[in-house]
Amino acid sequence: MDSRFLAIDELTETPSVAVVVDVMRAFTVAAWAFGQGAERIVLAGSLDEALAHKGRHPDWVALKDGAPAPGFDTVNSPGLLRSMDLGGRTVVQKTTAGTVGALAVKDASLVLCAGFVVAEATARLLRTRGCDRVTFVVTGEEGRADEDLACAQYIARRASGAETDAAGFLRRAADSRAATELAEGIREGVHPDDVQLCLELDRFPFAMVARREGSLMALRPHTA
Repeated sequence: MDSRFLAIDELTETPSVAVVVDVMRAFTVAAWAFGQGAERIVLAGSLDEALAHKGRHPDWVALKDGAPAPGFDTVNSPGLLRSMDLGGRTVVQKTTAGTVGALAVKDASLVLCAGFVVAEATARLLRTRGCDRVTFVVTGEEGRADEDLACAQYIARRASGAETDAAGFLRRAADSRAATELAEGIREGVHPDDVQLCLELDRFPFAMVARREGSLMALRPHTA
């Protein structure tokens, strides 16, 4: 499999297959939302768009990065989300990097959103689909986030069928700037368990596929 690893601003053309990686924390949160019963996640392009969706659909659950804010139900934290019952609900998510990356490749024929918690399911879907050229979008820190690059490289190796020890990749993520900032409480809207939850390899058995649903870009779980 031919794998490319690009930052969001390095996407000069629409890839055929894109895997958008945000370990800490957008797509770990998304996986937890599905684990808590959410039906789909609408990826919003801005905070105003997320609030507009919430205004039209009061039963939807809106979440964002950072500190709690009026109009939003919760924040982008897996530790906080795991206590919520989201059975059958639609979640609206807006984050600094992950949702931006997914919307940047919305015209790709296959868009997967991933973190370590869905790594094997993501790799399995790429293998099942016979994807021979995959663009991994490394969303954090303008493409320099080592937790995202480590996860992308691990998924790429697994998608190629290589037996791969995840320990080194997880260690890189644990030592990353994002992990340090979350652990030290530098970032807002953080639960003490967030880093640990972001590093739980293959916690969930599904991949996450994003596709257009009318005017929306929606993420749904996919179990091979």
